[in-house]
Amino acid sequence: MKMNRFLKILFCASLILNSQFSNLNSVQAQCTVKGVLYDEDNGEAIPYANVVLDGTSHGAATDLNGFFLINRIPAGSYTLRVRYVGYEEHTESITLSGRQTLTLNIKLKSRARQLQSVVITESRSEERKVQTQVSVEKITAKQIQQMPSIGGQSDLAQYLQVLPGVNSTGDQGGQLYIRGGSMIQNLCMLDGMIVYNPFHAIGLYSVFETDMILNANIYTGGFGAEYGGRLSSVMDITTRDGNKRRQSGKVGVNTFGASMLLEGPLKKETDKDKSTISYILSAKNSYLSKSSGTFYPYIESGLPYDFLDLYGKLSINSGSGSKINFFGFRFDDSVSNYHSLNDYHWRNYGFGSNFVLVTGTSSLLEGTLAYSDYKITLDDGSGRDQRSGIKGFNMNIGVTNFYGGNKLHYGIAMEQYSTDYSYYNAYNLRTTQEEHTNNISAYLTYHAQWGKLLFEPGIRYIFYSSLSEGSIEPRLALKYNATDWLRFKLAAGLYSQVFLDARSDNDIVNLFSGFLTGSGDLNKPSTFRGEEIEGCVQRAQHVVLGAEYDITRHLNVNAEVYFKHFHHLLNSNHNKMYDRMDAAYTTPGSPYYIDLYYMTDYMIEDGVAYGLDLSLCYDVERLYVWATYSLGNVERTDELMTYHPHYDRRHTVNLMVTYALGDQREWELSARWSFGSGFPFTQTQGVYEQPSSGSIAQNYTTAQGTYGIYYAELYGGRLPSYHRLDMGVKRKFSIGSRSVLEVNLGVTNVYNRKNMFYFDRMTFERVDQLPFLWSAGMSFSF
Repeated sequence: MKMNRFLKILFCASLILNSQFSNLNSVQAQCTVKGVLYDEDNGEAIPYANVVLDGTSHGAATDLNGFFLINRIPAGSYTLRVRYVGYEEHTESITLSGRQTLTLNIKLKSRARQLQSVVITESRSEERKVQTQVSVEKITAKQIQQMPSIGGQSDLAQYLQVLPGVNSTGDQGGQLYIRGGSMIQNLCMLDGMIVYNPFHAIGLYSVFETDMILNANIYTGGFGAEYGGRLSSVMDITTRDGNKRRQSGKVGVNTFGASMLLEGPLKKETDKDKSTISYILSAKNSYLSKSSGTFYPYIESGLPYDFLDLYGKLSINSGSGSKINFFGFRFDDSVSNYHSLNDYHWRNYGFGSNFVLVTGTSSLLEGTLAYSDYKITLDDGSGRDQRSGIKGFNMNIGVTNFYGGNKLHYGIAMEQYSTDYSYYNAYNLRTTQEEHTNNISAYLTYHAQWGKLLFEPGIRYIFYSSLSEGSIEPRLALKYNATDWLRFKLAAGLYSQVFLDARSDNDIVNLFSGFLTGSGDLNKPSTFRGEEIEGCVQRAQHVVLGAEYDITRHLNVNAEVYFKHFHHLLNSNHNKMYDRMDAAYTTPGSPYYIDLYYMTDYMIEDGVAYGLDLSLCYDVERLYVWATYSLGNVERTDELMTYHPHYDRRHTVNLMVTYALGDQREWELSARWSFGSGFPFTQTQGVYEQPSSGSIAQNYTTAQGTYGIYYAELYGGRLPSYHRLDMGVKRKFSIGSRSVLEVNLGVTNVYNRKNMFYFDRMTFERVDQLPFLWSAGMSFSF
């Protein structure tokens, strides 16, 4: 009932807003210009380009599909101007009359490389003035490729590790923590599909092929109302549609693995028919488990990391902005016989479709329907196999209405998923769950610009129908353009989720991260620090304040402070020591009474995360410099204590430099240095022999028992700090007019820093992260 009432209110609000703006539009004869921007060479859409009418305040930025719409234009003659990074400026004269709607199909030509740096700086500055961009990084494939080629190729996982507010477990582990959030609190979407594990166990690689990425939006906090169901961050990745002009591709091989990408048109554009059909396919794999013995014999245990990532997409484009895509993926990752890990494996597959429909003169309809299935298993040799699985579908329908420089975006979203979980804690007590749940959401966001102020309020209502709980979540983003060089910004919002963080708090490094869902029959306490707790919805509040300053045309500084408060988090109970729930042990006053927080499978926590993120970008001619510093603090408070969780890192520093050489910039030198202070971990107090159970006649002095561990204070210790220098060099050779051969050489951990990865408590064996590691590779684009 609550959800129905909210949907009615949202629907009425959108109708009222639409009618008011429609009435405003009808006051005078007004015209509309809309269209799509394409790359002339391959027909790909160009997102975030600036489209303006010279001498007026009318303008717009293209969306991810290259679509733009400018309405409420008085009749008359204008010069339309388009500018974007790396492309020649496009101008054309247009004449509008009556209530005309002019539809354009614009193709931009690539700009000569030596002129790109000035355009990049100007374009980014203009983009920052018209978008709120609070706690968000917009990443393209070209930016990722500026990284040193670790393992023979640049990857999104490597780029994310240099973003402010992002902490990584390092070269191995494949886990990222964003501004105080655990992995389970991060939402990852690929073309609208949910990807449950986007990173491989070797932390150098994500599941995404770099050359397929059109754009990646990384929201580290304060994200808008169009996203929900997670407490901390969002990673929204969009892939390209494929070359619409010709058959093309790229094949690469290196000491770590190989990759292949194929793309091309199935139906080309003609003078009479602008519609196209295109495809794009990618595959990449790692054969480190086989090649490491040959290339890196000095690594004692080898590098038993294998993965295989497959992705395909079919795109049908109308040529006027409307299109439909069909896509599917399968990602596999495995680690075999690596120290105390006998076998670790996960796989994620999915498929779906999304569409864009340009309707009328001032609106856009978008939608997604997708299915995803994820399973993970871990065998540590103890005979207590861990497993987790989650599968289900997600659906989203959204409408965007344009009103001059303002726009209204609203829609509904649904998710349905099933979880299957089995896990043993440090006291050998098993937790299992099989659960089915679903939710439905409605959201609304309005983007407006009033003079120097950008204003983006929003609201989302999410109803967890299987729990009969709802959450109203207002969102807000502001930016004030104080001068042409200085901008202030703010973002705030409320967020919720039902997924639980499930992992062992006593493991120094844990690859296993399962999915649990809050449910009415969850074995958890009914009170938290004297407060009655009802329901299983976890909540968070975000506040982000920041400033951007363009010191020069080529040098930009960004600073943000953030605060996140997490309320009533559900976590696997690290205090659980007993598996008894009968009245003799749970009745106060009983001689056998044990507090519930020592017996429930799950516990309740509150938490905070706060910090400061600084970034500096210098981009001129042949030189690109990116530097970041993050200061963070994460705390969790359970029934017994306040502690710093395993992903609390106080200081993080990243410095990346890229320099191009040669007349055609065919040489590229790059270097990256990273530093992170130590993560918390739970120390070992002592080791003892635990007698095995047997008959009363058993001789305990000769019977063989099992080892047990006395743990010290939870997360009372700190691992050593982590730092690493990587360097790379690339050389491109042009072969004909379209083909390029690229040869690369890279070195990871140049000064052979011994960064800790894993510590076996039973054998007292220390396992370090990657040592000095060279890599070489080549790729051929055609």
